[in-house]
Amino acid sequence: MVLSRAWFSRPCGAASGGESTRLLPQASRLVELPYSSSDDDDSSLAGDTDLPAAEQDPGVWCPIPPKPGTFSQCVRCLAFLWNLLFLLLGLLALAVGVWGLLAKRSLGGERLAPLGSDPMLLFVLVGLGASTVSLAGCLGALRSSPCLLRFFVGAVLAFAGLEVLGGLLLLAARHRLRDALRDALLLCLLRYQEEPDLRFLVDEVQRSLQCCGLGSYRDWEINPYFNCSAPGVQACSVPDSCCLDPWQNGTVANAQCAFGALRLGDVAAGTVVHLGGCVAQLSAWLRGQVGGIVAGAAVLVLVEAAGVLMALKMLGDIAPVGVRD
Repeated sequence: MVLSRAWFSRPCGAASGGESTRLLPQASRLVELPYSSSDDDDSSLAGDTDLPAAEQDPGVWCPIPPKPGTFSQCVRCLAFLWNLLFLLLGLLALAVGVWGLLAKRSLGGERLAPLGSDPMLLFVLVGLGASTVSLAGCLGALRSSPCLLRFFVGAVLAFAGLEVLGGLLLLAARHRLRDALRDALLLCLLRYQEEPDLRFLVDEVQRSLQCCGLGSYRDWEINPYFNCSAPGVQACSVPDSCCLDPWQNGTVANAQCAFGALRLGDVAAGTVVHLGGCVAQLSAWLRGQVGGIVAGAAVLVLVEAAGVLMALKMLGDIAPVGVRD
């Protein structure tokens, strides 16, 4: 064992009588204490000079990011798959909207409905927004990018705020819902032949609810093609979706089953088409679906909350790297 050496000196002070004490060579005593081996001693001496940069300069802080745990890795993979699913759904909605616009030549310059009022534009906007936000979530989870993850969280919270605002407005205007439905259906009746989407929607509503028109089947007289003064074979008629039996011989759809229905009296027309309107029945159907609508809204909020929580967990796992003051 090699002994470490330490020197202890006697402190210098003023002696009595004003004489200064002299420091003698014998005053320094060699104290031998057992400490460590020669290798340990040399390494300790060398270690004093070769300090890490963080210890030599305490103003610089360069932490090493910790390795994420198993739970954090599972959250990261789940967030990636979660956003990938909604990215595919958003792209699907976007493709459907663009296909619908191109199929109706709304972008080609033909005289159809204005592009701003086209129902397919809703698919385009929803698909574009969902795919953009989901792509940011996918890349943020894959690359552990704080910027993309913050953008994802902010966008989802903004969407959730708009949904809550829309729900509150709908709740506040629930007494005007019947008038809003009537105005919407009136627009559908006026543009029945011009908009394939509106025509499909009106036909499905009339077939499902077994109704015709707004308040009665005679509301179709406001349509410029079904009006009795209009030229063509559709004059004084209603759509075939109003027919009691739209099938010919039970197998083939009869598109002319309601031709001339507006020329008939109510009793005679009642044997061919449905006489009641769709506004009252659609309002009653919507009131019966309140529970399903609330459940769907709750599921949507839970889905958005799950995405936000996973993004926040990944943000918390990202270690800050920078300079400490």
